Amino acid sequence: MRIVIDSNRVLAAMIKDSTTREILLDSFFAFIAPDFILTEVRKQKERVLQATGLTENGFGVFLKIIFDQIEIIPEREYNEFIESLQGDIHDSDDIAYLACCLVSKAHGIWTHDPHFNDQQQVNVFTNIDMLRFSGKSRSNW
Repeated sequence: MRIVIDSNRVLAAMIKDSTTREILLDSFFAFIAPDFILTEVRKQKERVLQATGLTENGFGVFLKIIFDQIEIIPEREYNEFIESLQGDIHDSDDIAYLACCLVSKAHGIWTHDPHFNDQQQVNVFTNIDMLRFSGKSRSNW
């Protein structure tokens, strides 16, 4: 199942050994993201180091493990959708996620940012949705 992953899910997976990390490492999903996700995550390096106690080297290794799970889509591949999506979401940084989802024909975006729910272009999934898709839901949430 092709899913665009938002940077907040990547950061959550890096900071805590949790359901989010379990989902990110689940081979049921094929995760994709716009190329600038790398920049977004690297900007939060100090936060991740502080929260996890990782060293600089450990951060780099962990980042590689995480991004080995994500296909990066170059801007040139989704750029044609950017202008038409300008009014669909308030945070201009998130337009690239919508465009990436459309160009890659992904099933939706995995995020916990509520403003994604204001748009009508793509499906938005939370951890609960992802667990249901993979058949690993712990209950009938």
